[in-house]
Amino acid sequence: MRLIVGISGASGVAYGVRLLRALDALGVESHLVLTRAGEMTLAYETDLSPQQVRALAHVSYPPGDVGAPIASGSFRTAGMIVAPCSIRSMSEIATGATSTLLTRAADVCLKERRRLVLMVRETPLHLGHLRTMTQLAELGAIIAPAMPALYPKPQSMDEVIDHTVGRLLDLFDIDAGLAHRWREAPDQHAEIRRLSPRGTAES
Repeated sequence: MRLIVGISGASGVAYGVRLLRALDALGVESHLVLTRAGEMTLAYETDLSPQQVRALAHVSYPPGDVGAPIASGSFRTAGMIVAPCSIRSMSEIATGATSTLLTRAADVCLKERRRLVLMVRETPLHLGHLRTMTQLAELGAIIAPAMPALYPKPQSMDEVIDHTVGRLLDLFDIDAGLAHRWREAPDQHAEIRRLSPRGTAES
């Protein structure tokens, strides 16, 4: 199984790094594009060098290498995750006017009807951002912002990142064992509540 990973210049490069490590542990062949802006954010947010991050992938490409295999629809993959995905990258993908290998590879996923997951990192969002997301959803992309789940009661930032990465991989039917699964209480412990004909709750 091959999966393309894009790391753009938005805040949150730790998500992309954890994704690469998870794919390596699972034996999934990863193809990485780390943009120049992504390298800058990497220096701001981590102690890792671009070389160390590229070494986590099975194959890594320069962002300007538009002749790379992943720029062609004939190169078969399961799809692509961009984590994090900047607003600029998102906008390029939406219009098809791509300027880097990251956005070109994402465009290829859309035209080949492969799964494309964009972990957009921006807040707040103005109407233009929201319209672009709508356009991408209409084209078949999945918009999956990094929304920390609090119900597992995470004890560290690593646990927050792990859960989010696990949920991203769920979208490709890959269970990395990272996401906390919500489980209903056993019947003997569950409180069963019904609505009476008058609309009031009763046990």
